[in-house]
Amino acid sequence: MANLPKQPQNEDTPKGLVLAVTAYVLWGFLPIYMKAMEHIGPVEVVAHRVIWSVPIAGLLLVALGRTRDIKAAIRNPGMLGMAALTAMLISVNWAIYVWAITSGHALDAALGYYINPLFSIALGAILLREPLNRTQLVAVGLAALGVLVLVLEAGRLPWAALGLMFSWGFYAFFKRSLPIGPNQGFLLEVLILLIPALAYVTWLGAQGTGHFGSVATDTMLLAGAGIVTAVPLLVYANGAKLVRLSTMGILQYIAPTMIFVTAVAVFGEQIDRGRMIAFPLIWSALVVYSIPMIRQARAQT
Repeated sequence: MANLPKQPQNEDTPKGLVLAVTAYVLWGFLPIYMKAMEHIGPVEVVAHRVIWSVPIAGLLLVALGRTRDIKAAIRNPGMLGMAALTAMLISVNWAIYVWAITSGHALDAALGYYINPLFSIALGAILLREPLNRTQLVAVGLAALGVLVLVLEAGRLPWAALGLMFSWGFYAFFKRSLPIGPNQGFLLEVLILLIPALAYVTWLGAQGTGHFGSVATDTMLLAGAGIVTAVPLLVYANGAKLVRLSTMGILQYIAPTMIFVTAVAVFGEQIDRGRMIAFPLIWSALVVYSIPMIRQARAQT
């Protein structure tokens, strides 16, 4: 049977902080890499993210001597089924993210990841019947108001932001039920996705529409997609075990803030009137949400 992952410790270690910040900064720079592949379809990019993540995650487990955990998980139908569900959710999240970045909707990607922690709170209240305190209710209410402003102003739902929020929120929710370490869990997920990813890339090659092998730059970018996918996830997974949950909750705003700045300053996306109202509302919600975590962190130091 696979070893159960260790519980995060209740103190911040220097190594853990470095790993956590590094992971979020790497995620913050990811849009620049993905934007370089805007001429490649999102599904093809995701397929290569899966394919080239497998050897990286596999070599790490070999180095750690934890390959037995994967063998045990594959023989466990319940664990394999849960991993298939989380694999599907993370692949959907990746596809929406790539599409948002490459089609001029990076601001929506930032919005989705800003709202995500508040959605996780609401998810816990609805599915796990976790009670919401007054601060959490105010935070969730402000975020919902921000989304409502966007809907009323644009006349439509911010589908990319909501898609990222739902896919990552449910991924994190079901990931909790996967009794396997984070490194092993990631490898198991990409192994499950490997066959359809290889099949799709092979089909594109047979049709003559694939980008891998056609142009040297595209080939290098697609092969490198595994590195930019696996490395931040693995760094994050290992850093999360060495810092407090409240600290991770605050640090998670690094990535969407960097995405927001990149969308405006580098990609030239415009902040319309709806976003000028909605983003401050959501930022206010995050401040309200973070205050108890900051107080808790200070009390524990």
